[in-house]
Amino acid sequence: MSQISVFDMTGKKVTDTELNDEIFGIKPNKAILHAMVVNYLANQRQGTQSTLTRTEVSGGGRKPWRQKGTGHARQGSIRAPQWVHGGIALGPKPRDYGYSLNKKERRLGMKSALSVKVADENMVVVDNIAMDEFKTKTIVEMLKALKVEGKALIVTAEADAKVVKSANNIPGVKTATVNTLCVYDIMNYDKFIVSSEAVKKIEEVYA
Repeated sequence: MSQISVFDMTGKKVTDTELNDEIFGIKPNKAILHAMVVNYLANQRQGTQSTLTRTEVSGGGRKPWRQKGTGHARQGSIRAPQWVHGGIALGPKPRDYGYSLNKKERRLGMKSALSVKVADENMVVVDNIAMDEFKTKTIVEMLKALKVEGKALIVTAEADAKVVKSANNIPGVKTATVNTLCVYDIMNYDKFIVSSEAVKKIEEVYA
């Protein structure tokens, strides 16, 4: 098992902790990482193209003229597709771009992403990420003390409203819990800041 330093929120080293190499020390699978990122982005897409069919266009509830004897072709509604202002035949409708990967791929993708952060020394373990009040300055000072530059992902074991709302005001900083953690966020942010409790929970979930 590899070791990593554990700091407090003031940037002072507290101790060292061991990481499970089966989760934080595997050889990253680049193909799976790519597949996980593409899957996440596809699931975020929203189908916005939409046209009105003849049933959705207002009006046209009665025949424009009688069936026979007028010399015109028979017509059932002025909202049929061949009419101006009629419904669109076979037009686009909102579609779902989402798809899923199997559990084995998702687990390997998460382990690969975590291993990349450890190998690149971009994972910072904090003994306890907690606050007594809603205060953005506390999170800013923690990031400065930990010498974090660029975008940062702060991960806690459970949702903490004080941490979440205090970090929301900081550009380039996002919070997550172990249950909401995804490969895209891990790879998208420069620094992966995680509490000791969250590390244990990650090892329990992906062991």
